[in-house]
Amino acid sequence: MRRIQFMKIALNLLLVAALPMAAGAQQMEAHIGNVTGHAEAGKALYYRYCWGCHGARGNGDGENAPYLNILPRNFVAGTFKCRSTPTGTLPLDQDLYNSVERGFNFTNMPSWNALTVEERANLVAFIKTFSPRWKTEKAGDPIQIPAEPALTVGSIQHGKELFQKLECWKCHGNEGRGDGPSASTLTDNNDQPIRPYNFTSDNRSKCGTTNKDLYKIFMTGLDGTPMPSFADVIKPEDAWDLVHYLRTLQYNDKSPELTLWLSTKEGAAIVNAQKVANTNTGSGVNP
Repeated sequence: MRRIQFMKIALNLLLVAALPMAAGAQQMEAHIGNVTGHAEAGKALYYRYCWGCHGARGNGDGENAPYLNILPRNFVAGTFKCRSTPTGTLPLDQDLYNSVERGFNFTNMPSWNALTVEERANLVAFIKTFSPRWKTEKAGDPIQIPAEPALTVGSIQHGKELFQKLECWKCHGNEGRGDGPSASTLTDNNDQPIRPYNFTSDNRSKCGTTNKDLYKIFMTGLDGTPMPSFADVIKPEDAWDLVHYLRTLQYNDKSPELTLWLSTKEGAAIVNAQKVANTNTGSGVNP
């Protein structure tokens, strides 16, 4: 029975992969610096590496999808989390390229850094052929990221106040562990449960490692998730204060923010209390 199912899947894949792309889709390109990706060249790469999760037609229904607790991206919808463009707009080619290169923590999406720059650019170009949005819309203009202000205790304290004022704690929890009162009720645009980010984790966020990456999340939001954009709610300097505070929640990461925070009586008391609270052993999963 399994062999028959596999043969049906393989036959379906061959049939779909053999279908010629429409002229417009065939000419789709991706521009990554001085490298131009071509959809026609990316097609073979997609059907070699990506279709098992994202589906032969790019709608996220690959044969592996039912076994993944975070569903693969549906490229037909044209909705992407990690962008440098405003909420609701299409990402830049560079944004998609960064996702392919970086991969996503906490998911089954690996880094495809083993591919060449040109191959990753070709993949991005082909991925764009799945959604009709790319035929009628242009990518949004990238948000402007002002220079990061000097790190001060006052910046961290203000970020802490904003964390409460903006009610970030409702999802992320008072200590940033992703265990806020709303955490268990959250779903993504696939109606699938989604957990808020645990800032105390040693793992980087899905969209990158730098302070600029965190800043972009605040100002662009993560489309398709409950994480909104705060671009119309807070000023750029407020967003930087939030970044500085959130870095102090990563108490296992010796960041400049955490070092400065620990040098204060207030910060040391808060961080030490967090460490004491996190003494559980084992997997943390109830049998």
